[in-house]
Parts: sequence; C-alpha cells; structure tokens
Amino acid sequence: MQNGEIKIFAGSSGRLFAERMCNYMGTQLGISQVITFSEGNTYVKAGETVRDKDVYLVQPIGLKPNDEFVEILFWMDAFKRASANSVTAIIPYFSYAKADKKDEPRVSIRARVCAESIELAGADRVVTMDLHSPQVQGFFKKPVDHLFALPLICEYIKSLQLEDIIVVSPDAGFAKQARKYADYLKTSVAIGDKTRKEHNEKAEILEIIGDVAGKNTIIVDDFSLSGGTLVDLARALKDKGAKKIIACLSHNLLSKEGIEKIENSPIEELVATDSVYNPLISTSNKIKTLSVAPLFAEAIMRIHRRESVSPLFNVLPDSVIKEIKE
Repeated sequence: MQNGEIKIFAGSSGRLFAERMCNYMGTQLGISQVITFSEGNTYVKAGETVRDKDVYLVQPIGLKPNDEFVEILFWMDAFKRASANSVTAIIPYFSYAKADKKDEPRVSIRARVCAESIELAGADRVVTMDLHSPQVQGFFKKPVDHLFALPLICEYIKSLQLEDIIVVSPDAGFAKQARKYADYLKTSVAIGDKTRKEHNEKAEILEIIGDVAGKNTIIVDDFSLSGGTLVDLARALKDKGAKKIIACLSHNLLSKEGIEKIENSPIEELVATDSVYNPLISTSNKIKTLSVAPLFAEAIMRIHRRESVSPLFNVLPDSVIKEIKE
C-alpha cells in the first residue's frame, strides 16, 4: 500500500506533545474534538477528512490511565471508520506496561489486554518509549517501535560537564538499563539494594553496592510516582559520601507529595522527559524537563518514508540534540 498524506492528531492528554512534534516537523496539528459528558462518557471526533491519509494519534496513557486508554480505542475506531489509509498510536508513556505477567493467582495481565484492545480497535502500528517491561512489545501482533530516552538524557548530562560521575540504579532490576547509561557516559555503575514488601509505592533501600564516595552520582530510573525511592536512595548516597546527586527519569508522574519530597531531598536536580503532561511539576525549581517530541517526530518521518527507526535508539540527529541545548 502506498503512503498517504501524513496527518497528526492529538488526544486530550497529548495535545502539547503533539504540538511540539508538529513544530519540529513544520506541519499543522489536525483538528480534533474530545468531550467528556457529565456522566463520564467520552466523545471524540476528527474535525477534518482523513480519507487515504496516514494518521498518527498522540495520546500518553499517563496520569488518568483508564480514561486515556479508552480514548485511544475510540480514536482508533473513528479513524478507521473514516477510511484512513493507516492509523498509528503514538503512546509516549504506556502506563499498563507495568502489568506484564501473572505473578499472583487470579490477576489480569493488563498489559496484554490493553495491547489486544488497541489492535482490535484499529491500530496498524504503535510507537512508544521506555516501556517498564520491554517484553510488552510481544503482546502486540502489529509493529511496535520502542524508542529510548537514554540518548537525550545522557546528552544533557554530558552538557553539564561533571567530573567523576557514576550511574546509580535504584535496584537490581534496573541495573541492565543503568549499564547502558554508564556505557554511553563512559563510567561505572552502582546499585541500590531495594526491597518492596507490599503493593504500594514504599520501598526500602538496604545498601549501596559500589563505591560512590567523592563522586557525582546520576540516579536513573524509568518513572517515579511518590519519589520515595529516589529520595531514600539519595540520602543513602549522601551517607556514603556522594557529592552532587542528579536523578533522571524517562517519565515524570510525580504527585504533589512526591515533588515536595524531591524539593526537600539531597537531589540537586531531577531530569525527566515530557512524555507525560504533568502540570504539578511547574511548582518545582529542581525539575528539568527535556522534550522527546522531536525524537518521536523523527521516528514518524522515518516510518512514513519507509526508513529504519533503529538508528534513533543510540544516536540522535543533530537537530534533536539542538533542542536540548536550547
């Protein structure tokens, strides 16, 4: 099937991100309408024709995951019924990727349910970033382009020109990804020994594996809700003699209480992307937001031109790096 004309639309939680993508690409955002009725029902409508166009719908599944997920389903159906040539779901943050397995009796594998539903609703392709569980890609039968915030975050860290840095993983589960950060920055890794006893957002840092004394530490993780793990780890690093402490997140879902914890912690700066629209972070002086919208825009243009997306996994185009420096 030949490429149709490209058209980008935004869901209710993806408008700002989609506008940044369109600014980078030099195109106009599609006209769309989302209404939430008094009883909670959601109504979506494309305000212009999409017949024979390649449609890209931008909608993170983030701070209101149930509403945002259902809205994606309605958008997929609307575009398919309007005779779009293809429909791609741009999901910068896929919240339900955390639920990737049946680790207890009588529970749902929610990530698989979401993946199947999005496909059945009409998605021909999915583009996302830093899935909590990368194997979620296997729940989709359609192509999934899995982007990474790592190069963008590392380029920002390099721009700070810090000496004697070490990358710190909050637990053994994230150590493999932390090693990738360390390889990019040409440094070593330390690991926090973390335990979580219940289904809540409270974890306990038991020990730091690695020498952090006298070093500038870069904590890396995919997301944080309460900020508890980051703050506990930062305090443990200070107790071990660490100097500057910077935390880096792919997705910023911090609550109001979490932001307050960060503000009152040894963390000097928290670096995160704009994959989730979180209005609460505007109250913090410590949080630095990097836009991954240009990265997604590059991916879309490559997909549309039938080019490989994989070069974006490790090396960013100069035009994307320029966005951080500005």
